[in-house]
Amino acid sequence: MDLNADMGEGFGSWSMGDDSALLDVVTSANVACGFHAGDPSIMRRVTAEAVERGVAIGAHVGYADKAGFGRRFVDIEPAALRDEVVYQIGALDAFARIAGDRVRYVKPHGALYNTIGHHTEQAAAVVAAVAEYDKTLPVLGLPGSEWLRLAAEAGLTPVHEAFADRAYTPAGTLVSRRSSGAVLHDADEIALRCTAMATGEPIRDIEGGSLVVDAASICVHGDTPGAVEIARRVRAAVEGAGVTLRPFTG
Repeated sequence: MDLNADMGEGFGSWSMGDDSALLDVVTSANVACGFHAGDPSIMRRVTAEAVERGVAIGAHVGYADKAGFGRRFVDIEPAALRDEVVYQIGALDAFARIAGDRVRYVKPHGALYNTIGHHTEQAAAVVAAVAEYDKTLPVLGLPGSEWLRLAAEAGLTPVHEAFADRAYTPAGTLVSRRSSGAVLHDADEIALRCTAMATGEPIRDIEGGSLVVDAASICVHGDTPGAVEIARRVRAAVEGAGVTLRPFTG
């Protein structure tokens, strides 16, 4: 099982999360590429630290929306979205290569992640961007999403992702952040849920039903309160259940 977290989401003197501490816990880092958050200096620092720790580097691509932290839908033309995603992957890849590695996978961020779960045109645009840049790059997303379906059709490698601290609907989609109970904060509850997901056991959905989440990677959000301690608890619990944590990229 892989454990990933969003990183590099500050901007200039404004910081978000403790990237250095999280890099000691996770096996893959979704690094902001300068559109929803991040800047060149942050990208350089996080990629260098990831390489030092043997953490896989992923391009965390998003809408050009720093003011909204990439959590607002943008009605952008598919061709423009394709080009913006290529731009973001290429920028992060440059810093990853300077650090001695390369971008190993792609994971969309926030509103883009949610939108391409069902929006065929935008999903196809992001798929096209990855395929044109490097067809060997795996792509992270929710099981059953339009994004992963189109990625598989294009010859990319889709990777199923689960979320440590997000509530699920009975259909296996994420509960909207605007709804009560959408984000979990209890470290013990989160660790138990992650252990269940990592071992193929069911978790409880938002309505109290039983849901099995098929995933190769679990995401722990780096911008939630207590994120580092939650990530440590998750790693300890999952490894304590006999699951080996390593990057899904090999």
